[in-house]
Amino acid sequence: MTQPSYAPIAEADKVRPAYSPQTPIGWRARRVAELRSPEHPVGPGLGVPGPDQGYALLVAQELFFEQLQLSSGVSVEDALRGCSAVACARAAHFGRAPTGKDVEFALVLFGFLGDAPADLIEWRTPLFQAAAQDYVAQRRIVDSVPTEQLQLTPDQVRARLADWRSLVLASSPSTPAA
Repeated sequence: MTQPSYAPIAEADKVRPAYSPQTPIGWRARRVAELRSPEHPVGPGLGVPGPDQGYALLVAQELFFEQLQLSSGVSVEDALRGCSAVACARAAHFGRAPTGKDVEFALVLFGFLGDAPADLIEWRTPLFQAAAQDYVAQRRIVDSVPTEQLQLTPDQVRARLADWRSLVLASSPSTPAA
């Protein structure tokens, strides 16, 4: 509360003038990683933004950890990280956070929940090796699933698993899918 000028108060107790910051000057994105448009860039290796994507890994560990059927050279962490990345892409495709069905979709698609053809296991092994520690490998896994296939349910994928090449871009796992 202000006081009249004739009332005696200490210098430290006087009301100070308000500070009004200046209007900032124009700003431009000049650094390498800054987006230059309001839309997120789309393409291989760029990722898929979506809400609460870390939840996919928790769901994968809680619901599917004991059901995994692994091949030699692929660890539990590799399978869960790679499939969680696909689950995140599927959830973001629908504009929501990942759920158990998204994780199940990815695990069924790559044959980690059983009934995988031998050639699928042979193809996925180098794709998933060391994916837990390698972001580029995780992006390669996500890029191997065409966007139109993300709309399928886990049951539809399970029914078509014998013809798994129609569900993924089965290029060489050592190079990113274009």
